[in-house]
Amino acid sequence: MNCDRIARWYQLFEYLAFGRALQRRRMEYLPEAATAKRILILGDGDGRFTAALVARNRRALIDSVDVSGGMLDVARRRLRDLKLDSTQVKFWEGDARTVQLQGEYDLVVTHFFLDCFTTLDLGSLVARISLHCSSTGKWLVSEFNLPEQGAPRQAARILIRFMYFFFKIATRLSVNKLPEYREVMTQNGFCVAQCRPALGGLLISELWEYYGSK
Repeated sequence: MNCDRIARWYQLFEYLAFGRALQRRRMEYLPEAATAKRILILGDGDGRFTAALVARNRRALIDSVDVSGGMLDVARRRLRDLKLDSTQVKFWEGDARTVQLQGEYDLVVTHFFLDCFTTLDLGSLVARISLHCSSTGKWLVSEFNLPEQGAPRQAARILIRFMYFFFKIATRLSVNKLPEYREVMTQNGFCVAQCRPALGGLLISELWEYYGSK
């Protein structure tokens, strides 16, 4: 998946489809990042969360990884336009599954990113990231979600199917269904500490804590 073709228009597309609902999910646990010292952000795209994080936490060292150079350009420009300290952030263009990570992070952030992978691919990705989590590490997740039953589940299924179709055309995304990321996170030493749904359960924000042994 590469969002270069839609990088300039991504925020507009998002607002037309969901208003500010996705952005509210990204910001749900932002206070948890206020004291983090070293942060890994995967797939923040146009940098809206990164900018909000830098504005709130002026001391953190942040590694932001995205496969789309176009998205990273938008993120860099956002920091400049907001006159935020861009020296806090290292932008890495590359695949999160292979990019070279160093040291430990006390916070990992993935907003609407895990749904770009199959469950199998997530297994290796999360296992890899867990090796770079501190013993008190946390992980912020925002994702699309299928409500448990009834009309909301059916409506969400149709919407999610349409979104995967759109991103297949726009970004060549090969995935076509939501992965079982909660199972993968649990298997790799993470435990969900807080969970807040929105839009009838279609969207969800979660705070995970790492309890795996180092």
